[in-house]
Parts: sequence; structure tokens; C-alpha cells
Amino acid sequence: MAEEAGPLLVEQRQGWRKLTLNRPQKLNAFDAALHATLCDALEDAGRDPACRAVLLSGAGRGFCAGQDLAEPGLTGQEADLGAVLDRGWNRLVRTIRDLPKPVVCAVHGVAAGAGASIAFACDITLAAEDARFAQAFIRIGLIPDSGATWTLTHLAGPARARALAMLGDPISGSEAAAMGLVWRAVPSDAVMGEAEKLCDRLARLPAGALAATKRALAAAESNGFDAQLALEAQMQRELGRSADYAEGVAAFQQKRAARFEGAPE
Repeated sequence: MAEEAGPLLVEQRQGWRKLTLNRPQKLNAFDAALHATLCDALEDAGRDPACRAVLLSGAGRGFCAGQDLAEPGLTGQEADLGAVLDRGWNRLVRTIRDLPKPVVCAVHGVAAGAGASIAFACDITLAAEDARFAQAFIRIGLIPDSGATWTLTHLAGPARARALAMLGDPISGSEAAAMGLVWRAVPSDAVMGEAEKLCDRLARLPAGALAATKRALAAAESNGFDAQLALEAQMQRELGRSADYAEGVAAFQQKRAARFEGAPE
């Protein structure tokens, strides 16, 4: 059941939560209230052992148009956009990346500016084939932010990152998938159903192994090869003593489906 309507809709599903940006009249552009509400909701999901995955989506005709430029304090000589990032967007993308649970993103319609940045920061992003991703910052005299200068380069490569950032041309969901910016593109009428099925699946997988996988992949972005080998050994040592590992091996040997700790029935 969804909570009372506000800037964010929160739905508790069996083993996971659906968080829906709910400012459709603004194409789900963020103001300070939506930032605070979404970060709090993500952190709450992270603390809840019954929540094993999170789905982030947008209400209305698009995913997210980025920053609401009508919010006070964003223009003029006194404006401090660095402070806006530190208290809002940077906190949000760090929360997504640090959450010890998979964050799935379902993108339809427009994902522009920092709206695209948060989609690229999620763990598994599904996009409608006809979704539109745009690094629109250059059109207002800014650089990509909310981690986009990092994610564009790491996901799509330096050549594509430069063109996307400097030109600001929109690309479709299918093009974003071909570039490696999102995991997969699907027909627009299937994106939400596919994302929900993915969360159902994640909720039944071993939570400890998912959290460790997320940490290991994040560490690989800066670790050297030897450091990563050492981290893998450390994590496997810990996971190898877990009840989920014992259950997974037993299920494999008995040729049955595994039933991991805390997974929904």
C-alpha cells in the first residue's frame, strides 16, 4: 500500500520497496523537500532487514528532469551551487551507492540533467526503449554533476562521455543500453513490470552476498588487481561461514531451490 501522497510515494512490497518520485507536474524535478524525503526513505530501507531491494521510479510522463530551477537561491551572484550539490544531489548519489542493498531504477520518458545522473548511479537500471537521457547541463552553462562526470566516463568511456557532456544531445534508452549506461532497454509498456520482477528476484537472493558484491564492485573502481584479489578472499572467507552459503550448497547438492535467510515466502 502506498503512503499518503507527497513528493515521494513509498510502497512496501514482499521483500522490497518501491520509491516513486511524485512531482509529475514538474517532471519530478527535485527540490529540497524531495531530496530530504528520498534520502530518508533510502536510509530507512537500508536499515530494514525485511527490505532486500529498492526500486526507484518516477510518476507521470517522465522519470526525472533533474533540479527544479524555480527553487529559490539557484541564480544570482549569491547562489552557491556547490552547496546545493553537497546538501542534496551528492548526498543522494552517495546514499544510493552506499546502500547495502541493490537499487533498481526504472526509467521512462525524460531523464535529464541530474535525473540522468541518479539513474546511472543505481545498481541495475532498466530503461524504456524510447526514454530520453540528456546531459542538459551545457545548455545552462554548467558541467554534468551528481557523479555524472565519473559515471559517464566509467560506463560509456571517455570519448562518449566527452561528446555527451559537451554537446548535451539526448539519447534514447536503446542507445543508452548500447553504450553501457544502463543495463537493458525494454518496450515502454514493459519497463515497470520488468523492474518489479527483477526486485522480486533480488529479494529472494542471499542479502549478505548481494551487499558484499556491491561493495566489491565499488572497490574495484579504484583498487589495483592485487588489492581486489585480497578483498575477494576476505569477503569469501566471511561469506563462506554464513548460513546462506551452507543453504546454497545444500540446495545445489539436493537439486532443489535454495531458501535464503530472511527471503520472502
